[in-house]
Amino acid sequence: MTTAPVHPLDDGGALPAVGLGTYPLDDTEAEKAVAGALGLGYRLVDTALNYGNETGTGRGVAASGVAREDIVVTTKLPGRHHGYQETLASFEESRARLGLDYVDLYLIHWPLPRQDKYVASWKAMIKLREDGLVRSIGVSNFTAEHLARLEQETGVLPSVHQIEMHPGFPQAALRATHDAKGIRTESWSPLGRGRGLLERPEIAAIAAAHGVTPAQVVLRWHTQLGAVPIPKSADPARQRQNLDIFGFRLTREEMETVSAGPHRRLGGDPEEHEEY
Repeated sequence: MTTAPVHPLDDGGALPAVGLGTYPLDDTEAEKAVAGALGLGYRLVDTALNYGNETGTGRGVAASGVAREDIVVTTKLPGRHHGYQETLASFEESRARLGLDYVDLYLIHWPLPRQDKYVASWKAMIKLREDGLVRSIGVSNFTAEHLARLEQETGVLPSVHQIEMHPGFPQAALRATHDAKGIRTESWSPLGRGRGLLERPEIAAIAAAHGVTPAQVVLRWHTQLGAVPIPKSADPARQRQNLDIFGFRLTREEMETVSAGPHRRLGGDPEEHEEY
């Protein structure tokens, strides 16, 4: 069984170097995918209230037979629940659906700057961590300016920032901010939503040279940059491949080739995107 190395977080927590994404699986699919992935050696599972599969994810954790303390379960606060008291109430709803005593990593899903409540939500998340209901707290889809505001107004930075990141959108400037601030980067859509990335001939050539798949090359690219990819797959064979990325290493030239572009965002712009 393969297991991923583990990154220490600045708050004393830990984050496995690769995880399982669950969007857009439904509860039934998520239960099966999560239980199977944990059986293969995954120890990081990512869900969100807005994915509609927290119940299935929690059932998968329970059915896996893996010790609870060995699993990092992540969920996220939706935009419609921003605000201090709203965040506390939303967390309890998520915790109940997951069927867990505590959540390992709780993230603000989107900043929604026009709503301007993300700092209040962050203060509530700090309390949840202080109360022991959450082990680590973080954010998703923030900008460097949003991160700076959290630090200025609360003195507490996220331990993890989950962002759109893939070779078509490598986020070099934001990753540099994370490195300077001790924030661990986590990558959603790490394979670029399959939009031609894995068919790039130069990536196929690198894969052939190492005897691996193009997806394994791209996921290895993430881990060598220090980011934690969370690819979604309900297929056991693909899950196994996505986890088996630590037996080879890309050269500096290969890393540069994978990063070469073209570059463009596939998801929403954090300054404008509103997801409730």
